[in-house]
Parts: sequence; structure tokens; C-alpha cells
Amino acid sequence: MGKTTYKRLKGSQSFRQRLLLATLSSTPIIIDEIRADDMITGLLRHEMSLLRLFESVSDDCVVEVNETGTRLKYKPGIIMGGKNLVHSCALTRSMGYYLEPLLVLGLFGKKPLSIRLKGVTDDPKDLSVDTVRNATLHILKRFGVPSEGLDLKIEARGVAPEGGGEVLLTVPNVQSLTAVQWVEEGMVKKIRGWTFSARVSSDFEHSMRFAARGVFNNLLPDVHIFNDHKSGPHAGKSPGYGISLVAETTAGCYISADTAVSCGRADETGEIDVERQERKPAEDTGVEIASWLLQEIEKGGVVDSTHQGLLFILCALCQQDVSKVRVGTLSPYGVETLRNLKEFLGVTFSFRPDPSTGTVILTCVGSGLINLSRKLS
Repeated sequence: MGKTTYKRLKGSQSFRQRLLLATLSSTPIIIDEIRADDMITGLLRHEMSLLRLFESVSDDCVVEVNETGTRLKYKPGIIMGGKNLVHSCALTRSMGYYLEPLLVLGLFGKKPLSIRLKGVTDDPKDLSVDTVRNATLHILKRFGVPSEGLDLKIEARGVAPEGGGEVLLTVPNVQSLTAVQWVEEGMVKKIRGWTFSARVSSDFEHSMRFAARGVFNNLLPDVHIFNDHKSGPHAGKSPGYGISLVAETTAGCYISADTAVSCGRADETGEIDVERQERKPAEDTGVEIASWLLQEIEKGGVVDSTHQGLLFILCALCQQDVSKVRVGTLSPYGVETLRNLKEFLGVTFSFRPDPSTGTVILTCVGSGLINLSRKLS
């Protein structure tokens, strides 16, 4: 065996994507100066938890972190997948943070993946588990991922700061992803929503649903918002409520917006925040998310701005064929993703702005990643 050559990177930005792309392209990496000058130096809790998650779904991967956590040495192993895996996520980020890379990793495993994640299911920062189930999984299907065996079951809710939620994710394996020509946005034909409340009165849900429907009813007849009031062990350990809205278009695009509100959030020191007294009414949350969804639809594109990163990663992993996609305004996360894809997979995208709609059409040739570890049945 020759000496391992490591790709050297600096800083804490786009940590998730660097790990994911390093694993898929089998590139060993060293990341230096991770928050070296910050008050809290080194890798944060959720980043360590993500490393542990990558370790549990792969075999023979080597992770070395120095004492201060400012330097990481990572040598990817073989993605195994497997059944009955369990991972307790760090409570500083919600499950959306872990699910996004996990969905892509699972596709290129040796065996189908079935994993139970425990922790915070919904927070304002990451994708809610409802959005992942009702929008993100549909994006994967566009790239030739079979819908059989692709599922996310929400078994218990968990809001920050204590969590206590539980979901079961299953991901099938693919040999390779199919390139897409996905530029037709279509018109919005229906809006579906999911609200939840845990350890608080279900009135919060009614207020949010009523307010959100008030925004949509003038525009569209087919609006339905489902409720999901949890109590007892299924409600997790902290009180809170949230909403996730998904618009489906005639061309089969799914545009989403979501948020969650924690009642009595503890800050880093563990003290209950003053935010508790100054929280805005649930109606305002409903109106805010409904308006945000309308803004996302107005921007155009086949996915919303939170899914741009995932869309570009899937395009870059496709077989060596041309993929063409349309997005609205490029989000900072999307731009960061494009840089990482060029660095790890050598895939560059060409841009063509479409001034008539204010959208951008991106074209790339896939890197042709083939799942070599999958058992050929």
C-alpha cells in the first residue's frame, strides 16, 4: 500500500458537504484551523455527531481529531448501509442537518440503509422532517431513485432544547443516478401542509392552519393542511409547535417552506430564554411561512432555495451525461455547493441567466459515480 495523500482544507465552512463529497469520491482530507480564533474553538457538538454518523454507516473509515478539535483528519471507508442502525443526534441542530447527507450516502451503500435517528425533529434552522418526507424524497425520485424502500417515518416529535424525537429512515441502493433535463416549472396545482404541536395546546395548530389558509384561499382552491397533535411519549421532551408547507406544480416540482417554534428554549448556558415572554402569536407564524412559500414560488426554479445544494450534488453525481436544471436566485448555500463540487468531483456547471423569468439555467456533465460496493443481484 502506498502512502495516503490527503487533500488539505481550512476552516469550518461547509463541513457537511466536505465530509459527504470526500466520502463519495474516496478522497482523504485534512481540515485545519477549524474555528481556531473563535471563543468556542474546534468542532461543535453536531459536527462531531455527524462524524460518528458517517462512521456508523461506513466500514473502515478513520477519524482523527486533535485535542482542541481544530484539526480533523478523515479517511473515508466503504459505505456499508445496513439495517437496525441507531444514531442519537446532537441536540444543537435538528435532524434535517443529518438527513440531507445521509440520503445521498445511503444511495451508494453496499446494502439498503435503515437507520433510526433520535433527537430534535424540527427547528427554525434546518429542514423539518415533514419537508424531508414530502419534498426532498420527491427530488431524489427524479434522478432515478426507486420509490420502493425510500421512506421517512416520523415516530415521535422532538423540539429544541431537549429533543426526544425519533424518525426511521430507509434508503435503497442505486447503481448510478440518471441525468435529468429539469427546466419546466409548471404552475402550482395544490398546496399541502403539515402542522404539529407537542406538549402544548392544539390551538396553536388551528391558529397556524387558519392563518396560512387565509393567505392561500384567494389564490388556489386545492389547499389542505393536516394536523399532528402529539402527547405523552410521542411528544418528545420539550414543548413547541411548527408548520411545513409544500406546493406541488403541474410539472412535478415541489417547493417547500417550514419553521418550528420552541416554547421555552434554553440558551447555551442552559438558562431559559427571555424569548419565552416575547414570542409572536401562532397566527403570525402561519402567515409568515405561507408568505415565504409564495416568495419561493415567485423566485422560480424547479426546487426552493433550501434544496439547491442537494439538487447540484445529485446532478454532479449522475452518469456521464448532460444534466440541465433551472433554479431561481442562487442561494449562498447553492454557490458554496458549486465550489465544493468543482474541488472534489471536478464537475463545473455552466450558467445561462434567463432574463424573462429572472431564473438561471445550469448545465453540467455528471462525474459518473458508480456504486461499486453494491451487491450485483
